[in-house]
Amino acid sequence: MAITFVEKQKKQKYLFFILLGLLLLTFFFLQREFLTKPEPMRPLIEAEIPEAKKIKINFAVLESPRIQGLEAFEEPVSLEPGEQVGRENPFLPY
Repeated sequence: MAITFVEKQKKQKYLFFILLGLLLLTFFFLQREFLTKPEPMRPLIEAEIPEAKKIKINFAVLESPRIQGLEAFEEPVSLEPGEQVGRENPFLPY
């Protein structure tokens, strides 16, 4: 009987230290995240800001014969009545 009583005391001792460790970790985490003042932001220096690149658009491409040959759809493509769109299960391989 004494052996089981001593074993229970050892388990309680270990449990106490584990709970104490968790409590300390929780305290340090909460203190670091919520109780410390944030570091003040330093002002930006103009030298640190990179200069934006200029974008050049070549509009001459829109005048090319390939683009001029394209046709715009005036009305949406309609399906004939009763025609099914797509497959029943689109994720099955062909």
